[in-house]
Amino acid sequence: MTKNSGPPGQPDQPQPAGRDVPLSAPMRKRRRRVVLADPRGRGRVLRTIIELEEQTSVGEKLIRDLIRQQMRTALVLGGGTLLLLALMPAAFYAFPVLADVQVVGVHLPWLLMALLPFPLCYAVGYAYRRVAERHEQDFVNSVDR
Repeated sequence: MTKNSGPPGQPDQPQPAGRDVPLSAPMRKRRRRVVLADPRGRGRVLRTIIELEEQTSVGEKLIRDLIRQQMRTALVLGGGTLLLLALMPAAFYAFPVLADVQVVGVHLPWLLMALLPFPLCYAVGYAYRRVAERHEQDFVNSVDR
């Protein structure tokens, strides 16, 4: 075997030049302990994940709460949208002055009822997606704690 060879079966690895000379005291470095994972707290996370996977009563309650939050958000946003769209014809009926207003030769009620629902539904859908993702992220964070 050569001076630079490693254990049997390992390829030869060149050693730095001056490796045979002992390091002086000021050049020595202290050893540090490297911790890759914190062993504390993992038991609770694993227990929560197991409860979710095995569908225990605790896991079912966590899932039920998430679904309840999602449903509440959907009902509030959907109900608000429906209420706004349903109140527009009622407002035009209650205030006939608004019904007589014309924009670019088209009556205001026709213009609003034809154009307003599309951007409104898009905005409500976008808002719901953001809120739903936030609920799901909160759920994941509560499970990971």
